[in-house]
Amino acid sequence: MNSAGLLVDPLLGLVITALVWLTPSLTSPTLPFGVRIPAARVNAPVIAEQRGRYRWMVGVGGAGVIAVCTTLTATTHFGFPGMSPLLLAALALAAFARANRAIAAVKRDEEWYRGLRQGVVADTSLRTETKRFPWLWSIPALLIVAATAVTGVIVYPSVPERLPVHFNAVGHADNYATKSIGNVFFLVFTQAGVTALLLGLSWFSFRARPELDPARPVDSARRHRRFSVRAVVCLLLLAACVNLSMLVAAWSMWHTGSLSPFLVLLPLLVGLLVVVGVALRTGQAGSRLPAADGAAREPETGMVQRDDDRYWHVAGSLYANRTDPSLMVQKRSGFGWTFNFGNPRALVLLVLIVGVPLLLPLIVH
Repeated sequence: MNSAGLLVDPLLGLVITALVWLTPSLTSPTLPFGVRIPAARVNAPVIAEQRGRYRWMVGVGGAGVIAVCTTLTATTHFGFPGMSPLLLAALALAAFARANRAIAAVKRDEEWYRGLRQGVVADTSLRTETKRFPWLWSIPALLIVAATAVTGVIVYPSVPERLPVHFNAVGHADNYATKSIGNVFFLVFTQAGVTALLLGLSWFSFRARPELDPARPVDSARRHRRFSVRAVVCLLLLAACVNLSMLVAAWSMWHTGSLSPFLVLLPLLVGLLVVVGVALRTGQAGSRLPAADGAAREPETGMVQRDDDRYWHVAGSLYANRTDPSLMVQKRSGFGWTFNFGNPRALVLLVLIVGVPLLLPLIVH
């Protein structure tokens, strides 16, 4: 095994560990580990305690998973590509669910919402005076798709008759197919599909229902606008990075017959680092953004956001509300949006997102 191939899995593992370790820092203080709480309880001891335990489990457990998986991959036949990311994701979910249950139990036992005025606020100007979708940021992703397609057309005559179509963990071709338009341009079609998918998700997300704070609705709406633009720009830049990774992979298929996992993943890792940087600066729903320059401090209304935990399942990560017409809503943990699984239209959209990539190889071949 070459050293570059051995570095890919632990490098991905380190990135995932860092992402999940940082997750509690991205979310609003009133949503610790997916539990809705009043602003007066953000400094409750149980929250700091669970945050510390979560990060200890993720940090120590993540280091152990990466070490074991790297050793297995290097010395035995029990390791497989992607093993450490899968185990790390399971570890993170278990640690998050543990913290979620602990905070929810204290919230229930101590009746944190007792006697508080709960409310929901809407800002119609977010619909009548919407910000323009940042279409210009989709240009890099589209240009990379076009460049890959043009390159494929130019090199098509020189592509070998036995085309490598699959590579093992260290980048050596282990499966070949007969040269054809479908096989040669498969990654181009994939690029186009990924770009269309991320553009569609960006558009729906940009118009998703905002979570406004009834205590300071005007300030909350301003933060939502800034957050939406930044988050969508991140998603479009990530699409460009994904396409660039596929361009590197396509070039390897067409020319060298071998693939460098590190070079293929490098653009994707850069894109993820950009998203993490923006997320840390912005926070979910703009929770880390400072007040707009020159804006007067808004007096509090005395209301708190309603306790809507009953609509959030699986440790506050899955939203299902049949009375809510929204297709997408802001996530309770992490950065970005999630589907409303109580809306049939959202389920149809999710089936398309999952189904099209699975059917694409059958259609092309």
